Amino acid sequence: MAGQDCQVNAHITQQVLRPVRGHARSAVATLVLAGVAVATRAGWQVRLATAGLPPSGPPDQGDGRHRPLTGLENAYHVVSALADAATLLCAIAFLLWLLRVRDNAHVLSGRPPRHAWPWVLLGWIVPVAQLWVPRGIVVDVHQRSAPKERVPRAVNWWWGLWLAGIPSGVLTSSASTDEVIARAYTDVRLLLAADAAVVAAAVAAVFVVRELTAVQQKRLGGAG
Repeated sequence: MAGQDCQVNAHITQQVLRPVRGHARSAVATLVLAGVAVATRAGWQVRLATAGLPPSGPPDQGDGRHRPLTGLENAYHVVSALADAATLLCAIAFLLWLLRVRDNAHVLSGRPPRHAWPWVLLGWIVPVAQLWVPRGIVVDVHQRSAPKERVPRAVNWWWGLWLAGIPSGVLTSSASTDEVIARAYTDVRLLLAADAAVVAAAVAAVFVVRELTAVQQKRLGGAG
């Protein structure tokens, strides 16, 4: 029986299943990159708060008027832009990995995924649905890949941290960089809370990627 199972797994691997290790490595690498970038941005926010609001006031003076930026403020613009770029790159790599393991889970279980493929993207941006759909997709992948195993704790940690960062993240993402600078001068705690949640969620997501990938690699006998 064990030999037959190995033959079936080998046939599935060669004919249908697609490699997942490369996507997993890319997802992990970009998660680490994004975490470091966001942590660096948080450090610049602390530097702004420590320096204090210049006598000339915030960068946005109101009525469409902006004063020249200080050297620290200019540097924050660069750091913030790099953090946004790293986060976007991370999102793309994570979604590519999620699509790949989702497809493999479909093959391994012989049953279609619980959510149609557009929800792999829409689940993150559709109001209300974003509160549970992405986690549901990850849980569904695990259950179809390893039906007899419990969902890893890392999944719940990742999702809890992500949800914790949504309120403060919405407030900061809807503001311009100059508005974020002004907030750093007056109340940096909200900004740090948002960035801390993002960094912690990125760390937890690394474990999610590693554990789900390992589950599928185990089913494939290490191939892919």
